[in-house]
Amino acid sequence: MIEDFDGRLARLGVQLPQAPKPLYNYVPALVSGNQVHVAGQLSFENGALRHRGKLGDDATLDAARDAARLCGLNILAHVRNACGGTLNRVTHCLRMTGYVNSTPDCTDQPAAMDGCSDLMVDIFGERGRHVRTCVGVAALPLNGVIVVEAVFEVEPAVGAR
Repeated sequence: MIEDFDGRLARLGVQLPQAPKPLYNYVPALVSGNQVHVAGQLSFENGALRHRGKLGDDATLDAARDAARLCGLNILAHVRNACGGTLNRVTHCLRMTGYVNSTPDCTDQPAAMDGCSDLMVDIFGERGRHVRTCVGVAALPLNGVIVVEAVFEVEPAVGAR
């Protein structure tokens, strides 16, 4: 059963951004069979990195949660592109991995990652519940607070084999 996730976005007042272009030599999303794999996304908003810093030092938990939510929006923009301009082909958000730029003594990484996980549940309901891993790291590109990667299961495109 295909649900109207595009309509749910509108009802929630959520607008997806343009999918950010890769900063380096990789593809941002890859379709393999009935899965979309999305490369790690930073908290870009309107072409600029919104949140920088290290959780436990110069980045607050609220900022890290917001950064994770922005990562989720960028992930969904790539999923939408990979699915021909719609999220309605999504059958499940399967997996997310979060890398949080944090101090060695910080243990709030999972709470920060909830900013992204909560977004997936808001949009996809039970189909947005996923397995995840979240770890603290010493540094991230551009001094971003968090990078999130994801895997989604999708319905095949019409006419696809």
